Amino acid sequence: MEKSVAWIDDVTRLTVNADNIDALLDKTPSLIWEGNKLRGRLEETHLSHTASILFAEPLPVGKEATLVWGDEHFPVFAGSVVRTDWFEDHFTDTHTALGAHYSKDQTKFSVWAPTASNVKLYLNNKYFEMKKSKKGVWFTAVKGDLNKVPYQYEVAINGKVIKVNDPYAKSLTANSKESVVVNLNKTNPDHFTEHDSPDFTRAEDAIIYELHIRDATIDPAGGIKARGKFKGLTEEHTVTKDNSLTGLSYIKELGCSHVQLLPVNDFARVDEREPHMQYNWGYDPLYFQAPEGSYATDVNNPLTRIRECKEMIQSFHNNGLNVILDVVYNHVFVKEDSPFHKLVPGYYFRYHGDGSPGNGTGVGNDLATERKMVRKFILDSVAYWLDEYRVDGFRFDLMGAMDIATMREIRTLCNEYNQTILLLGEGWDLDTPLHSEQKATMDKSYHLPGVSFFNDFYRDSIKGQLFFMHDAGFANGHGRFIERLPQLVSGSCRDDFGDRKVESPGQSVNYVECHDNHTLWDRLQNTNETETEEEKKRIHQLATGLTLLSQGIPFLHAGQEWFRTKKGDENSYISGDDINKLDWTQREAEKANIQFIKSLINIRREYPVFRLDNKNDIQRRLHILQSPAPVFGYLLLGDSEDIAVFINPTKKRFPLYLPSPGRWDKLISNHVATVSSTSFIIGDHSEIEPYELVVLKKARG
Repeated sequence: MEKSVAWIDDVTRLTVNADNIDALLDKTPSLIWEGNKLRGRLEETHLSHTASILFAEPLPVGKEATLVWGDEHFPVFAGSVVRTDWFEDHFTDTHTALGAHYSKDQTKFSVWAPTASNVKLYLNNKYFEMKKSKKGVWFTAVKGDLNKVPYQYEVAINGKVIKVNDPYAKSLTANSKESVVVNLNKTNPDHFTEHDSPDFTRAEDAIIYELHIRDATIDPAGGIKARGKFKGLTEEHTVTKDNSLTGLSYIKELGCSHVQLLPVNDFARVDEREPHMQYNWGYDPLYFQAPEGSYATDVNNPLTRIRECKEMIQSFHNNGLNVILDVVYNHVFVKEDSPFHKLVPGYYFRYHGDGSPGNGTGVGNDLATERKMVRKFILDSVAYWLDEYRVDGFRFDLMGAMDIATMREIRTLCNEYNQTILLLGEGWDLDTPLHSEQKATMDKSYHLPGVSFFNDFYRDSIKGQLFFMHDAGFANGHGRFIERLPQLVSGSCRDDFGDRKVESPGQSVNYVECHDNHTLWDRLQNTNETETEEEKKRIHQLATGLTLLSQGIPFLHAGQEWFRTKKGDENSYISGDDINKLDWTQREAEKANIQFIKSLINIRREYPVFRLDNKNDIQRRLHILQSPAPVFGYLLLGDSEDIAVFINPTKKRFPLYLPSPGRWDKLISNHVATVSSTSFIIGDHSEIEPYELVVLKKARG
């Protein structure tokens, strides 16, 4: 407990911490600031070292004040008042543009710090006075061309004077030491302001490929020059020793519509000057509007990281790929070191009633997204990445720790753009100090139209409960949970199949593998130890195949198509390149399975019945077939053809009963190396092989 301090904990209440409260009980406390004096009255004491004092008028937040009580003088600081409705009403400013705004002749600086008693701009080893608005925004303008000049704010707050970086910093010096003024026009690649995102209209048309920038290019076998960098994903036609495509051109050839990039914004744990010495996924955010310096070819030039990030996005777009950014608006790396906490202590984070910080995110702090200036920062950041970098969507890490109102405002903001912007996130219900009705969890999908959710029910039903290492699901458990399959392949949105998860199919992100936890291949090593390697590969194909053939949005983890392994590491966030890299040699060895996945992607893209956008159409066109359990089959009624999908998750061969007699062309099977024009069935009977996934088509008329 901090002693001898008076905290403004409510608009008219001070909480005093001191060792000698008992000696002061018969004295009258007074608050003095800027020539003003206000008498208070003692309300109560606690444990002989804490007292509450009430005043008849609002207390002077953001001004130097002293509580005089008897012979004692206590400095007065803003405490939990920053989390009151009164504070929101008096100090919210959602209209002022914050940060450093460059022009050739001058740069304007503004920072929100309503509880600070003074703020100065520190730039070029000089101090510049800043003026304070009624809402607590400090601002100044400095003449001259300040492009690439570092700056900080010197803030007098809670009895200390500290230097703080700008939370709105667009770039920084190496290892996030100082904010930097940026002429953003100098960071645009040629024709960047003219280029458009690839054509994309409906969420259900998306096929997402999750990628970590460093993982994608760090393996020397990939033949990429700028390994581990933004620039590595601009190189086209890179190949392995056997001339197999790698990197950007490989991803393009695979056929997905979107790449989802693990965090590209500035994060901790990697020395930007020696990035090969550490590894990080990027979920340790430091600065949310500046690209990560370790991904730049020159960390000493603050413009390079911006330009090269833009070049990467432009290259994806030029190759027909939309770009989703993984964003982490639920926590920061270390609360006490965050510019948020330094500028407005106690405001940006959630706290329990006893004053302890929320920890639903598991990292010691939860961002209070429901507060207006936190929400402003998030909305400003989303708009900045859309406007300046031209991205096409956002994946919200631990979205269930965010509030519904903020997510709805993000959706409204994105709807103003002349493009389809995907919003998706993890809708888990986390133990954060936010009322359950406010959390943006999957069970609130009806409140969040246009927002999609990672479907953990899908994941766990196909491969087993995530947190039980040997648990199995439909694909790897010989048909376990077959009763869930009708709902899963229908986009988890049908009322007639029970246990509906979302309101519309486009809200279900279907997946069986992502960066978190074991890869699917590594999980099969635990759940299917008695199966041969070939059988495990068939099981893997069933799980990935179902993901690509279900209604909703399919999601693949990079390398999933070649049985990616992380050598059994289930939490590789700092495990290094040897564990995390995309192994381009393995890509060479698994060409047959890559072709199988490419063919499934092509089928999904070719036939609209795999991409229905409402539950009524799904109910009309998707029908579950009678099959010998645990074989599962369903029929999709197209406008000019019928398509039947069958999956056998067992080691046995089963008879197959087709929906109607006639000629059924085999579109794909994981038991047929190449499907040809002679691959068809005549009649209404056939057989399905052990661990087979087969897709059949019958023309109408």
